[in-house]
Amino acid sequence: MKKSLSNSLSKYGPWLLVLVLGVVVFLFWRFRYPFALAYHEQFQLFLFDGDYFCERMAEPGGLARYIAEFLVQFYNNVTIGALVLALLFMLLVVTMGKVVFVDRPERKERFQDTFLLCMIPLILLWYTMGDESVMLTYAVAFELALLAIILWRRLAPQNKVFRWVVMLVMIPLLYWLIGPLVLMVALFLTPWPLAVAALVYGVALILASAWVLPYPLQRLLLGVGYYRYPESLPYALMGLPLLVLLFHWLYRRGYLYWLKPGLLLAFVLILGGLLVPVGFDERKYELIEYDYLVRANDWQGIIAKAEQKRPDLPMSVSATNLALAMTNQLGDRAFDFYQRGSQGLLPKFERNFATTQLTGEIYFHLGLVNTAQRFAFEAMEAIPNYNKSARAVKRLAETNLINGQYDVARKYLQMLEKTIFYRRWAQRTMDMLGDEKAIDAHPLYGTMRQYRLQEDFLFSDRELDKICGQLFLHNQQNRMAAQYLVMLPLLEADMSRFMQYMQVVQSKISYNPRHCQEGIAFAFMQRRQQPPQGVVSPMILQQMNEFTRAYSSGGKTAPGLQQFRNTVWYYLVCSE
Repeated sequence: MKKSLSNSLSKYGPWLLVLVLGVVVFLFWRFRYPFALAYHEQFQLFLFDGDYFCERMAEPGGLARYIAEFLVQFYNNVTIGALVLALLFMLLVVTMGKVVFVDRPERKERFQDTFLLCMIPLILLWYTMGDESVMLTYAVAFELALLAIILWRRLAPQNKVFRWVVMLVMIPLLYWLIGPLVLMVALFLTPWPLAVAALVYGVALILASAWVLPYPLQRLLLGVGYYRYPESLPYALMGLPLLVLLFHWLYRRGYLYWLKPGLLLAFVLILGGLLVPVGFDERKYELIEYDYLVRANDWQGIIAKAEQKRPDLPMSVSATNLALAMTNQLGDRAFDFYQRGSQGLLPKFERNFATTQLTGEIYFHLGLVNTAQRFAFEAMEAIPNYNKSARAVKRLAETNLINGQYDVARKYLQMLEKTIFYRRWAQRTMDMLGDEKAIDAHPLYGTMRQYRLQEDFLFSDRELDKICGQLFLHNQQNRMAAQYLVMLPLLEADMSRFMQYMQVVQSKISYNPRHCQEGIAFAFMQRRQQPPQGVVSPMILQQMNEFTRAYSSGGKTAPGLQQFRNTVWYYLVCSE
């Protein structure tokens, strides 16, 4: 009975390991980093179009990039995206096992025991994927290289002359299909003289291609589509093929026979548990998650995240303030969170593809449709690998639809009709082109038409308060513009402007939230006057008196001031 169980574990153990790996990878991406999947999906636009296919195949490594972008489009649904990565990782470990540990009858038992070693290169790949600029193209090219090695072993002609002929044809073909990872295939060719010749041949092809292709040599050596920044590649990815080759060499010479499956399993688990999380920078992915939540219009989710951990980076603060404004809470809760100047409301423009789209979302919801359109276009043009962006193209279609530029909107919608996940939305939106009643009745586009300013003009970053004022005076239903209008001078500690803007707002609508009352009380205190009856609640006046007494007794470091951290007074007096 024990022997039968041992044989079963020896036979099916690796496949059980592969299954467990797939489950872990799925859970990791689906529940820990789903926003990372959306991040990658938004910076490409995979089109089911002959021209798009030809464009990809016109570059070295084009097939790997085409397949990778085909897979990445499924990240639009994070559950499907996590499943795609799980299946890819499972396929990688199986093919790596076939390449590294040649399945010979006399080594069948050792193959089963040492299969765990294939997890080590996979963990290294997983770790490097924490770099948000590592493209799935590398993993796909790596898999295609492994498959090519397996096919070579099974189909390579026995005749030595034919082997050389096949190698001369295969290396250039593979270089064009998978890029510089063809050098990994060359290293696994047998016999060794053929492998050395194939390696030299592959390097020569890459060097020669730099003379005829519109890419610098460094980019060709590192892979056209392996990394989002074209002329860079993490060192770990450069060494990954060498690690696979090292394991293969050690196995063929019997140096791995001493490994014990139990100890190896423990090592793999510890290595994965320690190394993989290190690759995912917490601060960087915090911003990616905020951007994901903004894109999904999950305002309550943003606020809940900010309540768990106070945001302190400009973009996370901007996203939190946007969520508060969209839920009409900015005037009551802004100082419950970290604030540092007006940049937390409307960040300055930066030619950065990762942050510009989030800034554009703020301008869009304010009603500055043309500015949002400019930010969407600039964000797409700033993508380092020159991809188009599905998210940006959708926003460009929306802004042109709102502005009545139907021919331009149609151009973008026709692009989105060639996709899987945006096709139905594009078709529904296409039906609205020219239908003024349908657009005006739309809950978003109709509202934006009412909010937007009719004049097309440029404005300075120093005039953001005036722009918010124009938006509010143009349409008093624009509550977000009203909230930003009075909050901008508060964050800049300009009480004179704050009082001026409060008078304008209160003359049009009923708006007197907690922070505005705190600001009014502070402004009158500076004048050594009492605010008019009913403008500031007695409770807030009492709290301000308590704050004043605490500050007078010990200055900024007085221990009693900490209870007022979420007030305008603390921000104006104690913040540095």
